[in-house]
Parts: sequence; C-alpha cells; structure tokens
Amino acid sequence: MSVIELAKRLIDIPSVTGQEGELGAYLIDWLERENFRVIPQEFSPGRINIFADAGGPVEVVLCTHLDTVPPILPIDEDDDFIYGRGACDAKGSLAAMLTAGRMLKSEGWVRFGFLFVVGEETDSRGAKAAHPLNPGSRFIIIGEPTGNKLALGHLGVLNLRLSARGRAAHSAFPHLGDSAIDRLLDALQSIRKLDLGEDPILGQSSLNIGLIEGGTAANIISPQARASLLIRCAIPARDILDRIHKAIGGHVALEVLSETDPLDLSHRSGYKTTILPFGTDAPYLKSFGRRYLLGPGSPEDAHTDRECVHKRALAEAVDLYRRLVRELAAEPIEENLR
Repeated sequence: MSVIELAKRLIDIPSVTGQEGELGAYLIDWLERENFRVIPQEFSPGRINIFADAGGPVEVVLCTHLDTVPPILPIDEDDDFIYGRGACDAKGSLAAMLTAGRMLKSEGWVRFGFLFVVGEETDSRGAKAAHPLNPGSRFIIIGEPTGNKLALGHLGVLNLRLSARGRAAHSAFPHLGDSAIDRLLDALQSIRKLDLGEDPILGQSSLNIGLIEGGTAANIISPQARASLLIRCAIPARDILDRIHKAIGGHVALEVLSETDPLDLSHRSGYKTTILPFGTDAPYLKSFGRRYLLGPGSPEDAHTDRECVHKRALAEAVDLYRRLVRELAAEPIEENLR
C-alpha cells in the first residue's frame, strides 16, 4: 500500500477525540502484520496509546496523534490533494511515518520506534500518560502539519473558563437583579484590551473567545454566564495569567483548563524551518529525548471544512522522516549531550 493509499485508509476511519478506538485497532493490526513489536497502553476504557519498535534499541521515536477535531468529513481526492478530516492534522503525518518506518525496517534500520497518542486536540491526555512507554530514546520526531519544515518553536496555550454569578429578576425591574452576563461582558472587554505579550521570534500572543453562554430568557436578568477562551502565548503563560487576574479583579471566576508555555524546538542544518502559531503535544514528550516537529500539510488547512494534504507532500514527508531517523540514530551520544 502506497503512502497515498494508506493516508486515504486512515482518513476514512473516524477518530474524533474520545473516539479513537477503531483507528487504534487498525494500527495495531497494521503494525503486527509488518512485524513490529506492539505495546498498547489503555489508560481509560476504549482509549489507548500505541508504542511499537522495530526490534533494536530505540534511539528515535516517530510520534503523532490519532484524534481529530469534529465534525467528521467525507474523504475526497483530486489529482493533487486528498481531502477529509485529519488529512493534514495529523493522518498525513501518520501515513508518512508508517511508510517511512516500513521502508527503514526493510533496509535494516531497527533503532527506531513509533508512539501514537490520543487526545491531542483537547487536553493532550494521551501524551501526558505516555511516559511509561518511554524506551530510553534520545530523540522524538513529532508529526504535525508544518509544510514539511522543521519547526523552530511554537506558541504556548492557555485554555480558560470565565464564570459569572448574578441574581435573577424580572427584566422590568433591573434594579432588583444583578446581571451575570453584564459582569462577564465587562470582564471579557477588559481582557480584550490587554497587551498579552510578544516575542521577537514567535510574534504576538493571540486571544480567541470561542464560546459564550448564559442567561435564562430575554425577559429575565441573567443569574449565570460563562465564556471559554483560548490564548496562544508568545510569553510565559503565568505572565499572561497575572495580567488577566489584575484586569478582571474578583468580578468573575477564572478557571485554568490547560496551560503550556511557548516552546523552543530542536533544528538541524539542511532543513527548511518555520515557526508555528499553534500548540502541540511536544511539551509533554520531553522525556522521550530531543524534540523535532515536522509533517506534511499546511497548518492553515487544519480544522477547516476542506482540510487537505498534497499527495506530493506525503511522499516528501516519507523521505524527510527516513532521512531524519537515519541521521539522528547515527548521531554519537556525546553529540546529544552537548
């Protein structure tokens, strides 16, 4: 099966976050048929991480995530592109890694392994739970849509929830109530006015107010309201949190759902490079070794209703993964410790 046919097969298996089981079962079968040693890690019912090795001491791990964002999209293709949910984020990387691994193994390279994790699109739960699978590797190559360029770094993430409490009353008598929605909107406006920080390489932090909900009816002063925010952090997340706490005071409750700092990643000469505006599982995979981030597809196509990956980029990614695995596996240990 070519990398293109494999990518289409993977895209055709739905794996929205929390529902990765069918894809995991397919991968276990594929890896065992290719004579890789497979170690599944089930950390909650129906959800598994997968580790596999080629039979030798594992110096390099090829890693990506199995889950996608919703909704499921039908697979399609034309002469140049494959379309469908997960095409570039990150089943293109998955197909290229599997194909590269199969080729490396057939060429006698066995000092590598695979790590496939769940939950990257929400809370990185799979990556956080993966440490017991660590084979003592020195390097990990993480697959994400980077345009087949090595990412020099990426922004951190702050996932926040604001909650406001008020007092219900008839809307004809607003002085008898206390609008939670008004409190929430005031807090959101204060946050929108903030300078959230800038890095000379990563650029500016960005804010997305992704969800607002609350109230009971148009003729009732709202007793409760909530908002979900996601901030892409160019500076340490705690610095941004401090600014937000000062801006909102105690008028609304602030809950931190997840928090990661901006990340510097490893790079090598001879590869094109990029900076990513989004977060990945990389912060939670430090124990697997020096981290590299590389994969086919444009990040601007991820999460869209026409998500796609170029067929030529899949073949290019196979060659890049093979090249990088061979280079890293051959690197002297002393070089890695400098």
